[in-house]
Amino acid sequence: MKSEILAKVIRGETVESVHRGHLYIIDGAGRELVKIGAAETIAFIRSSAKPFQAIPFLTSGAAETFGFTDDEIALACASHSGERMHTALAAQMLEKTGLSEKDLRCGAHLPFSEKRAAEMLRNGETPSQLHNNCSGKHAAMLAFAKHTGANIKTYDLLENPIQQTILEIVARFTETPKNEIPTAIDGCCAPNFALSVRAMAKGFLNLIVPPESFDDKLKNACQRIISAMLNFPELVGGSERLDTMLMEAEKGKFISKIGAEGVWICGVLPSEKYPHGLGIAMKIEDGDDKRARAVVSVEVLRRLGIFESETLANISPLPILNRRGEQVGKVEANFESFGN
Repeated sequence: MKSEILAKVIRGETVESVHRGHLYIIDGAGRELVKIGAAETIAFIRSSAKPFQAIPFLTSGAAETFGFTDDEIALACASHSGERMHTALAAQMLEKTGLSEKDLRCGAHLPFSEKRAAEMLRNGETPSQLHNNCSGKHAAMLAFAKHTGANIKTYDLLENPIQQTILEIVARFTETPKNEIPTAIDGCCAPNFALSVRAMAKGFLNLIVPPESFDDKLKNACQRIISAMLNFPELVGGSERLDTMLMEAEKGKFISKIGAEGVWICGVLPSEKYPHGLGIAMKIEDGDDKRARAVVSVEVLRRLGIFESETLANISPLPILNRRGEQVGKVEANFESFGN
């Protein structure tokens, strides 16, 4: 599928590199507002799936049974940075379920927070699975498994009822037949799902504006996910994490969820300008997570009128610095066909 240039890397006045990708925006009335690149391109949704992965945990009654609060629901949807507030909350979720860190099957890594990672290294601390950016998601999966009687030792396997139920939810929200969704193992060891960019956008649109075919239990789960993410953006990401910065910049207007390999999905809540809401999905073709994704996402929100031009101006355009800290270039968004 043919991609288009979404961002340019400019050193001095010369374009040094480009990042290509796909961007698709649809509203709740079914109108395609933006289609750059090929919306049919298949990519793994990666961590942008987390709100969907948390839905069965809510609809099953597990969250209510174990007394999970909205901040814990937010962590279930998070790619957190492993700061103390994140690891403490993940441990609390497990404790409420009668489980512990050893029951997680996500693996351990140093915190995404550079400050916290450096502190741990200085102190000789070894990262645990609580520091994994997906520990909240896995804690919710374990709670779902314990509540429904599924095997908690294999909750991460595709054949486990937990993952099969999640697959069904992903299929329903993204309007993609279950048997047409390729799966593979994510970095956190749980199954992940390959979907078209169009399906990703539809999935978040159906999350923020649930269709009439959804029963009240499913609609209520959607609302709780949205409320949790809007009210606790610092838990969905963390210090210097894109989701947190975006949602804190314009509180209450949209939910944002990044995924590895250059994926970003956003659900814009209904407003006077967009009465039916918006579903936005982007995939950076080369998988860039550090330059193009942040630059493009901020500019998309500006073009839609959700951000002012000066909002997150330190991110988009993104300054390129030399070793003395002097700006010698920039990474800027490039939408030659935006809005067509």
